[in-house]
Amino acid sequence: MKLYKSSFNHISLLIVSLIMMYPIFWWVGASLKTNEEMSSANLFPKVPHWANFSEGWVSTPNFTFTHFYLNTFELILGVLFTSIVACSLVAFAFARLDFPLRNFWFAIMLVTLMLPTQVTVVPQYVMFSKWGWINTYLPFYIPHLLAGGIGGPFFIYLLVQFMRSVPKELDEAAKIDGCSWFGIYWRIMLPLVKPALVTVAIYCFLWNWDDFFGQMLYINSINHYTINLALKLFIDSQGSVPWGQLLAMSLCSIVPSVVIFFLAQRHFVEGMSAGALKG
Repeated sequence: MKLYKSSFNHISLLIVSLIMMYPIFWWVGASLKTNEEMSSANLFPKVPHWANFSEGWVSTPNFTFTHFYLNTFELILGVLFTSIVACSLVAFAFARLDFPLRNFWFAIMLVTLMLPTQVTVVPQYVMFSKWGWINTYLPFYIPHLLAGGIGGPFFIYLLVQFMRSVPKELDEAAKIDGCSWFGIYWRIMLPLVKPALVTVAIYCFLWNWDDFFGQMLYINSINHYTINLALKLFIDSQGSVPWGQLLAMSLCSIVPSVVIFFLAQRHFVEGMSAGALKG
């Protein structure tokens, strides 16, 4: 009876998984089709059109997708650095330092989690436009450097929960040895909360990699285009859309996210499960 129940559960999960994976299979198959084959009921073409990848890579005049990839990594790496540094410093202050109205400011920070991003779009755009930051990456770097940006309050809360679980006796021992607060943060706290930092890095990478709206809002020169913005170049309202090339390049666009997730999966799971237990 137990064997029958176990087999039924595994078969059910397999069927549900295949149903959920169907759009991915269709995506891969469609990226190998020509425009004429897009309406075909076949999941995969009889003769794969591999040229969609090579032609799509160089489809933009004067630019290739290598240029757009480099732009994207330049943007994401800057956001990762500023976000991790700022959020970890703010979290350390909330978790370890005793300053006036600490609980009040922590509560205010948590309230911002419920603030819709759309509420701040217009004032931020007006402010960045007056400062001459449009068509640069500064609208992405500076908010993260100030512990804001995409996911900032959530990252701070996650790191605070980790840091509060670290025994304060370590701080006292470090002070006796002459260590400053920054030394405690750099030499003790950061190594001990490494799983949480990896979790923050993965979330920050994925959310900003997929941030089409923000990139479309602040970047208007093709020279600074990221992969997300480059994909919309395939859509021409006055002509035919090369769907095979578009889907092939969109498939290439998710490769870094998938690779990074699987490489850091162990740290990601460790960070989330430990955060749940320590919170």
